[in-house]
Order: sequence, then C-alpha cells, then structure tokens
Amino acid sequence: MTWTPHIARWTLSMRAAGLSAETIKLRVYHLERAAREVAVPIAEVTDQDLEAWLGSQDWGRATLRSFRSSLRRFFAWAQRAGIIAVDPAHELPAPRPVLPRPHPTPEIIWREALARADDDERLMIRLAAEVGLRRGEVARVHERDVVEDLVGHSLIVHGKGDKERIVPLSDSLACAVLRHIRERGRGGSRWLLPGQVDGHMSARWVGKRVSRLLPEGWSMHSLRHRFGTAAYAVDGDLLAVQQLLGHASPATTQVYVQVPDTARRRLVEAVAA
Repeated sequence: MTWTPHIARWTLSMRAAGLSAETIKLRVYHLERAAREVAVPIAEVTDQDLEAWLGSQDWGRATLRSFRSSLRRFFAWAQRAGIIAVDPAHELPAPRPVLPRPHPTPEIIWREALARADDDERLMIRLAAEVGLRRGEVARVHERDVVEDLVGHSLIVHGKGDKERIVPLSDSLACAVLRHIRERGRGGSRWLLPGQVDGHMSARWVGKRVSRLLPEGWSMHSLRHRFGTAAYAVDGDLLAVQQLLGHASPATTQVYVQVPDTARRRLVEAVAA
C-alpha cells in the first residue's frame, strides 16, 4: 500500500495540532523522500528497512536527527490511526546531538552587506543582526506587530511553532520598519515584505536574498548569532538573551553566544595572579 494517502492524512493531523506551515512542509518532504527511496508498502516497512535507509545516507548528524524525528512521528501516528500494527520507527537509533559552535557574522561583513543591500534587504539584515529574528520571523513582520510602549516601540514576533514573543526595537529600526511598510503599503498591503505566501514573502526567499549579500560561510542565521553574541556581551544576562532569541532552553542560547576572548583572558589572568 502506498504511503501517499496516509501522508496526506498525517498532514491534516499536523494542521489540526497547530504546527506551523514550515514545520509541516519539512516533515512532508522527509516522508515523501523516505517513501520513494525505501520503496516498501507502508504496512510492510520494518525497522531494518528504515535503519538501512538512514544508514545509507551521507548526511550530517543534524539532518539524520531531523529525518529520524519525522519518521518516528509519522509511524507513531500511523499506529494510533490503525494503519499499521507495529511502529517500525519506534526504536530507530538516535544520532548523538550536534553541539555547534557560535558563528557570529563579523562586524565588517554585515556592515558591507548593508551597504550593498536594497531597501527590503537592508531591513532583513537589520532585523536579524540587531534583534535576532529568524528568516521566517522577518518574513512575517506586519504593521500591526509594531507596538508602542512606555519607552518606545516593540515588535510582536511570530516565532517557531507559532509561539509569540515581544522584542524591543531601537528608535532607528522602528522608524525604518514603519516607514518602509507605509511606503510599500500604497497598494493595500501592510506587510513589511509583501509576497505570495499569505500576502508576505516566503522565509526561504528572505534567507536566499540575504545569503547572496554575504560571503561564503555566512548566512542570515549567523547574523542571528551576531545578535546573540553582541547582546550577551552587554551585561552577561543569558536569560534575557534567551528570551529575546525565543529559545525554550538556555542551552540552545549558549550555542549562539561567543564569549569574547578578552573575557576568557581576564579569567585566566585573574586565576594566575
């Protein structure tokens, strides 16, 4: 029996659970690829089939973990739905977690990117580098999300898993965002970056446009690392940086924060004194 109708049903289940469109799209891609390449009817898939397929891929650990997660979620759902009797993905081996190092974009690189950027791209870069937004969060900025508070303006950020957080905006950035929306909104759109995805630009296109302005090895995500590192350097408040970046765990935030060499040197010299 083909996997296709069951993947379609699982998609509806994920939508009903409130998962974001990006998460659903990624998981569906994982399952459609697995279905094509495993090439075994869904009721006959075994743990050996899935393990052999994952083991044959030349992927990094992060990609392996992502595919494994999608397989486990799909087959657990299929068992609950009565489509299969036994879950073949339940005991798939877990790759060791990846512990990446902080990778903040250097000041000179992001400043040079700003100089080459057009008006749209300049705001994409600033929102990532100055307030730590992800590409999908930048794509979804709307005029109604810019709110005035007692000390200035803040932005309601629509994050991963449709979680919201509020980040303060500098006066300069708030004015730039509002001015851009009002100039671009003459046709009726109040999105910062109008496009074809529910009225706004796609996250993928935002990331691609920013990456084209940066040298190889740097990306929109490294601009987010730049923000995390710069924010932590102000007063070492990891909890505040975690909240600004929208992380569930401070352990994730630590991956974004590069401790300045001068701080480490001060500690070593203090101990040696």
